[in-house]
Amino acid sequence: MKNWAKALVVVAVMLLCGGSAWAQDVLQVRDLFNGKDLSGWVNVNCAPDTWSVKDGMIVCTGKPIGVMRTDRQYENFILSVEWKHLTAGGNSGVFIWGEGTVPEGKQLPRGMEIQILELDYAVQKNVTDAYVHGEVFPTGGVTTVPDNPRGPRSKSAENRCKGKGEWNSYTIVAVDGVVKLAVNGKFVNGISKASVKKGYICLESEGAPIHFRNLRIIELPPGITTPEQSAPVVAENSQPSTVASAK
Repeated sequence: MKNWAKALVVVAVMLLCGGSAWAQDVLQVRDLFNGKDLSGWVNVNCAPDTWSVKDGMIVCTGKPIGVMRTDRQYENFILSVEWKHLTAGGNSGVFIWGEGTVPEGKQLPRGMEIQILELDYAVQKNVTDAYVHGEVFPTGGVTTVPDNPRGPRSKSAENRCKGKGEWNSYTIVAVDGVVKLAVNGKFVNGISKASVKKGYICLESEGAPIHFRNLRIIELPPGITTPEQSAPVVAENSQPSTVASAK
């Protein structure tokens, strides 16, 4: 990792963990989830009860398949999110630089997915163990150059996740079409030269219950991003109702 990237990660860790005052003057940490309701999030194509809040967590039923997204777009940033699968073989994900709507006939948006799979997924689905948590891959025609190629996907170089019922941490560094992913404190995957590098952040519902907590973001300065490299902005008056239930 280049020196500038190392410095950036050090500052990010300090900020996300409540670091020094001087660092917070340089870059600001913001909660994407306030722990009380789903203000700032938009239910794109899930049921009204798919997403809710309980005990400071975002609770997802996993049904139907779909996403909930942020109410605005992000370009360059460092995102921290904790997640916990509740059942063996559970499937979910975080989308970045995603579109704010889902194409007709589809369930998931165009963008970049960071895969969240429970450890037993490959066994249950009788697929190669390349299908693991921490894969990074484009969707809907987006193109990238994978760090650890498995076709168009980039496979995590190391299996670092804990199983069902245990919390895991992702740190996602997204800058100028480059994505680096740390799983439970170690960088293990990434992509570069993404054809889209600005859009919405989404949480995915995909068949199994999952919990999220401690979603925090550090926004970084913008780059030179063309309209073709940005997801379309969804007009406020065309957005579905924001989910904001609590239990």
